[in-house]
Amino acid sequence: MPGQLQPLWFDKEGRLRAGYRVTIFFILWGYGPALAHWMLETTLLRSSRAEWLWAESIFLNLLRLAVILLAGWWMARIIDRRPFANYGFHLSKRWWMDFAFGLLLGATLMALVFAVQWAAGWVTVDRFWRADPPTISYWAAFMAPLVLYIVVAVAEELLTRGNQIINLTEGIMPLGYVPAVLLAWALSSAIFGLLHLFNPYSTWVSTMNLTLMGFMFGLGFVLTGELALPIGLHLTWNLVQGNFFGFPVSGKMQHGTTFVSIYQQGPDLWTGGLFGPEAGLLGILATVAGMLAIVGWVRWRYGDLSLRRLAVKPSHEGEAV
Repeated sequence: MPGQLQPLWFDKEGRLRAGYRVTIFFILWGYGPALAHWMLETTLLRSSRAEWLWAESIFLNLLRLAVILLAGWWMARIIDRRPFANYGFHLSKRWWMDFAFGLLLGATLMALVFAVQWAAGWVTVDRFWRADPPTISYWAAFMAPLVLYIVVAVAEELLTRGNQIINLTEGIMPLGYVPAVLLAWALSSAIFGLLHLFNPYSTWVSTMNLTLMGFMFGLGFVLTGELALPIGLHLTWNLVQGNFFGFPVSGKMQHGTTFVSIYQQGPDLWTGGLFGPEAGLLGILATVAGMLAIVGWVRWRYGDLSLRRLAVKPSHEGEAV
């Protein structure tokens, strides 16, 4: 490669520049699991029995998680040249405490959304303990959405927070550390919103609301430097929304297993309609409340609200994306 072109591709450490690093992982993240699924489908016969489809869903989601974690490890070690843990997986006691808080916060926020809709008469409880498929026990059926949303939480937080915020921060370091983190946080939140653009019943309102949710998840990352809180919050936000209270999750009902089976009515402006609470005003209020709760938790646990020093590799002059 001619010497004059090298700065367009590589930084002073010989790594690909930040924009290329982010793009490579995005491709691996999106197409790696799809390729693994396709290879399995061409070699294994798929069953039409509901019981086997339930088990197949669990298996394929675990496979997706394994592929994404492997891609993330390879990306960190070979392309980014950093420990994989630096994406936000330093599994200390503090990490697990933040994770537990995230779990509690996500469940509480969605319980409040349900309580408000129920009190307003916008949801009617049809029945409890609905299992899908109905031929197996509720708790066995619940394993499928539980595994799904564990995978979704880990995969999306690794992509849009762990990988993107760190790499984009490095890419715009000439602005200074704090402006670079804030801009990377904003860009990753916008990407998170756009990832859901083609979901069923998606609108510009739902996309904007999901971008705000991206800010909420990202807040937990930039204030703690770890993915524990965002992963826990993301997990129960989705799981409790969809499979405890029966709301659509970003326009989808991935599984019919719900603790509460509901019939929903009420104004779409508040409820989000067929897209679910994330497209309504209640979803926005829950997101804002979540951000305030994160600020309170970090202030109590860490003693201050300064941006944590993320595991970036700033050079003397920085680098361009």
